[in-house]
Amino acid sequence: MKKVATLAAVVMGCTYLAPVQAQDATSATLKKIRDTGVISLGVRESSVPFSYYDSQQRTIGYAQDIALEIVDEVKKELKLDKLTVKEIPITSQNRITLVQNGTIDIECGSTTHTRDRDNQVAFTNSFFQYGVRLIAKKDSGIKDFPDLAGKTVVTTAGTSEDRLLREMNNDKKMGMQLIAAKDHAESFLNVKTGRAVAFVMDEPLLYGARAKEANPQDYVITGTPPLSEVYGCMVRKDDPVFKKLADRVIARMQTSGEAQRLYTKWFTQPVPPKGMNLNYPLSNENRELFAHPNDRALD
Repeated sequence: MKKVATLAAVVMGCTYLAPVQAQDATSATLKKIRDTGVISLGVRESSVPFSYYDSQQRTIGYAQDIALEIVDEVKKELKLDKLTVKEIPITSQNRITLVQNGTIDIECGSTTHTRDRDNQVAFTNSFFQYGVRLIAKKDSGIKDFPDLAGKTVVTTAGTSEDRLLREMNNDKKMGMQLIAAKDHAESFLNVKTGRAVAFVMDEPLLYGARAKEANPQDYVITGTPPLSEVYGCMVRKDDPVFKKLADRVIARMQTSGEAQRLYTKWFTQPVPPKGMNLNYPLSNENRELFAHPNDRALD
């Protein structure tokens, strides 16, 4: 029975069940962390509520909490009395490069796991599933993606939505004028100031952007999602042992109920810095993900 169970876990992609062994000999990342006493995390400044700065410029959020659980596991595995966490701010444009060149050891923020990115980095078990939608002013008349034809639309440079909009524009001959902003905050600012009619992005990030507004009721999150995607933490491609450690932590959090408790904290209750509430209930897709942890891309 043990052999059958192990085979099933491998087929489902749940490699987190395997213990981390001989990490110093097989994991360059863990060896580097042990030798330096430092683990480097890639963090985001405005990916609410996954990874963002509070009023004291401290990184907080749902994904940041997961990252810190992984840090604790690394500390236990390496039997370190002390482990220094070095946070390095990243953008959508540079995050993959910073993982590849060793500047950061792991990034848990709002990075979509795609098959194309599998060629560049490795992704842990997914920690969030969502649809791609859009946010617009309530009085804009925008209700779905076809309404964007001939309009100016913004998304964040270097994201999967950036590629999605360009493909949609070309394939459907929509005539959109596309803006690629440097980060999510700048993207939403384009909608607020009227420079763009809509901001296309991951649904939870749109809820986060709207929740920060003084009058969130002035904006509507709408559109039939053209696809569903998942977030995972990025690690270097050539270090499966380190990935297994992170997989194990995420799977344990999901199957134990800890991930759902974190979800309630960050998505359905007031969060810093201004007590905003995203009012974003747990979806059936995320319930299924928590019940069956895996590292599959959905594109």
